[in-house]
Amino acid sequence: MTAPSLILLGTGGTDPRVAGVSHELRAMLHAQRPELDVAVAFLDEGYPRCLQVAGKLAKRGVTEVVVVPLHLSDAHPRQPETAALIAQIRAAQPGLRVIAADPVGPEAQLLAVVDQRLRDALRARRADQLDGLVLSTEATTDVRSNALLARRARQWSSRHRLPCLVATGGTGPSVADAIRSLRAQGRRHIAVGSWFLTADEGFRRQATLAQAARAVAVAPPIGAAPEVASIILGRYVVSAMDLIDLDVVETPVRHLSVVGA
Repeated sequence: MTAPSLILLGTGGTDPRVAGVSHELRAMLHAQRPELDVAVAFLDEGYPRCLQVAGKLAKRGVTEVVVVPLHLSDAHPRQPETAALIAQIRAAQPGLRVIAADPVGPEAQLLAVVDQRLRDALRARRADQLDGLVLSTEATTDVRSNALLARRARQWSSRHRLPCLVATGGTGPSVADAIRSLRAQGRRHIAVGSWFLTADEGFRRQATLAQAARAVAVAPPIGAAPEVASIILGRYVVSAMDLIDLDVVETPVRHLSVVGA
């Protein structure tokens, strides 16, 4: 049985630096699983759009597709824009079975990547004092996602025995707000870790705020890390299992006859 194709669903496809991360992940996955058909598509104004990619796959004879959203902050698998996209694909390609996997999401193993990115940034800035942390994240309105991000901040805080606040790019506290809160606690050497996949507009906005607030260092995004590729494969496998046909084979009913004496 042919394995379902995998579509990596990213954002910010109009910026080559941002889109490049999705393509790097595709190359990484292809190297790990050469037999797996992996494509890249974008949710927003980027190219190629997911509907176009799905159409090309259908023309090639592909019958099953798993879409993995590359959101790092969202844990919910059915965000409105993703659900609407899947509905559009199903309407346009009725012969294509397509399912949206859980997003990459705020998985605990990504903390190690955030930590390493910040260590590199501190080393580059020659910063040797640190007494506060900010975890800068993509915007999310999902309650469960926010709770998981808060847990990651607590885990990071516990790891370094330093206070750590979450800053979001949406309606929550910004990086500048978080840094001000830490300064009010007497913290002076504050660094910012980045829970972003790419250096998209949201990341750049938060990084600018952090620099203006005199953060000692701002970590670059997570990028195409092996940990991200591993999570993507895990999401793919779970959803691919959901696509397996569980056809019930009807067994002929056997009628027992009673033989009289």
